[in-house]
Amino acid sequence: MNQITVRYFASIREAMGTGSENLQTAAATVGALRTELMGQSEAAAQALAEGKAVRMALNQNMCDGAAALQSGDEVAFFPPVTGG
Repeated sequence: MNQITVRYFASIREAMGTGSENLQTAAATVGALRTELMGQSEAAAQALAEGKAVRMALNQNMCDGAAALQSGDEVAFFPPVTGG
């Protein structure tokens, strides 16, 4: 089990009901963590759904779902940023 910090931003934070949480996870990758988190609630399932554009970062570096997790890591989930 890995002890990690997960941070949520913008609409994902609103759906998850928190900006961050510390978790124990058996997930080996960021993608597996995303799937695990989707099982927490219907709101989480919708916010993190596979077909949805969700950006991910591991230790403040952009990553994809294949990025390996280690204890002490920080993972962030956020929607794509748009500007005007």
